[in-house]
Amino acid sequence: MPTRDVSTEIGTPTAPSEPVVGEKSIATLAQLRVGVKLFVFHVNSGEHRLAEILSISTRKEPRYYVHYNEFNKRLDEWVTPDRLDLSREVEWPRPEKAAKKTEKAGKAAGTPSAGGRAQKRPNKDSRNRRRSTIGLDDPIVVQTENIGDGDVGSVVGDDMDEDEQPETPLIKTAKEREKKDAEIGEFRQPEGFSKENEIEKLRTSGSMTQSAHEISRVRNLSKIQMGKFELEPWYFSPYPVEYTEEDVVFICEFCLSYYGSARRFERHRGKCTLLHPPGNEIYRDANVSFFEIDGRRQRVWCRNLCLLSKCFLDHKTLYYDVDPFLFYCMVTRDDYGCHLIGYFSKEKESAEGYNVACILTLPQYQRHGYGKLLIAFSYELSKREGKLGSPEKPLSDLGLLSYRAYWQDTVVDLLLEVKGEITIDELASMSAMTTTDVIHTLQNLNMLRYYKGQHVIVLTDAILSQKERQKERQKVKGYRTLDPNNLQWKPPVFSAASRTWNW
Repeated sequence: MPTRDVSTEIGTPTAPSEPVVGEKSIATLAQLRVGVKLFVFHVNSGEHRLAEILSISTRKEPRYYVHYNEFNKRLDEWVTPDRLDLSREVEWPRPEKAAKKTEKAGKAAGTPSAGGRAQKRPNKDSRNRRRSTIGLDDPIVVQTENIGDGDVGSVVGDDMDEDEQPETPLIKTAKEREKKDAEIGEFRQPEGFSKENEIEKLRTSGSMTQSAHEISRVRNLSKIQMGKFELEPWYFSPYPVEYTEEDVVFICEFCLSYYGSARRFERHRGKCTLLHPPGNEIYRDANVSFFEIDGRRQRVWCRNLCLLSKCFLDHKTLYYDVDPFLFYCMVTRDDYGCHLIGYFSKEKESAEGYNVACILTLPQYQRHGYGKLLIAFSYELSKREGKLGSPEKPLSDLGLLSYRAYWQDTVVDLLLEVKGEITIDELASMSAMTTTDVIHTLQNLNMLRYYKGQHVIVLTDAILSQKERQKERQKVKGYRTLDPNNLQWKPPVFSAASRTWNW
C-alpha cells in the first residue's frame, strides 16, 4: 500500500492546544502522528501492547503502521483506528536534535582554515588507529555467546530488538569503505535527502547506502500469491511502486515474474514454459533437487529471486548486481514442475572464504527441516572444493539459530563417531567448518575445558542425553539428509570477466 506522511495534515489539533513533545497525555485520533507511542490491540496475544506509529495512510480509510515494543520487526502491521487505545495516555515523540553546522565541506576540499593553513591530511598511522576503533572486520579466534546478528566481533545480543541495533550504512566499494573508515562521529542524514528519491534509487540500483533504515522501515507489499500459497511479506522489498498499490501481487513460481492483476498473471501462465529454475541440476534424490544458476547468464531470474527474498530478509540490500554470484536453489518435484523451496547464493570468488552470501527458506516451507538441508548442502560443496567455509555476516535472527543448530549437530556427531583423541583443526577439516565456528560451538555447549595445563573437549552428560532425545524425535517425525553420492558437481572455474559485469 502507498504511504505518505500526513502528520502535517492530521497532526495539528483544532482544540485542545498542541501537546508538549516528550511528555504523556490523552490524545484524540486527529492528534496522532508519526513517532507517537500508544497501546494497540495485538490480535495474536489478545491484549493491548505498547507500539510506535511508523507511518500513516489515508488511502480509502485511515490506517496506522505500528511497531510493537520489544517485538520483532516482521510483526509490524497496519491497524485500523478501532484497535488503538486512546483511553490511556500516549507518549509524544521527542524533537530531533539540530545538527551542528560545521565547515566539513570546506575542509574536505582542502580550503584554508581561519588561520590561513590548509587542513592536514591524516597520515596512514592515524587512519589505521581510527580503523582499529571500529573493528567490524577484525577477525577473532573465539566468539562469545552474544554474537547476535552483527558482523564477526560485534556485541549485539540475540534478544536485542532490531530497532536498537547499531545502524551502519552499507559500504559498496573500496573508496566508500575508506571514506567510512575515516569518518568520526555519528552518521548524519545527507543534505538534500528525499525519501521518494531514495526509494526510486533503491528500486533501480539496489543501493541502500543512504539512510537505509529510514527507507525500509515500512513494509510496502500487502500480500503475495505464489503457486497455491498466499504469503504475507515481512519486510520492505524494492518492487516497482505501482505494485505497492495492489492488494495482491501475483508471482509465477517458476520464472518468478510478478504481476499486479489476476488477469495479467493468468495470461502469463498460459504462455510460460519454464518448469524448473534456469540452470544445471547438480543434485537429485527422492525428495528434493538442487539447481545451480549463474547470475551472469540468468540476470532477470536471479534479480526476481532477490526481490522475492528481500520480502523475508531484513538485512539483504543488494539485488541488482547478481553477476558475481552463483545461486543454488532447492526445489521439490511433482507432475506440474519444480517448486522453489529455498536457495542460497555464493560469491564466485570470496576473498574472505565465505561459502554462503545469502540464504533463505520460503515461509511456506519453514519448520520442515529444509533450512538445515540448505546449510548442509553449502558445506558439502565446500568439501568438494577442499576448503573451509563460513556464512557471510551479518546473519538474520532465524539464520543464526539455524546455523547454531547445524553446527551443534555436526560437531557432536563427529565427536561420537571418532574414537580417541581429536583436535579442533581435525574437526574443522572433517566438517568443512572454520576453526572459529568450531570453537564457538564448543564454547556454547560448554564442552571446552581446561585440564592439566591444556584445553580438552568433553562430551557432557547433558549433551549426550539431549542427543538421545533428538534421535527419538527424529524417529517419529523423520529426518532429512543428503547423500553426497548424488551430487554431480565440480567446482566451476571463472575468468576475471565472468566474475563481474559484462555489458
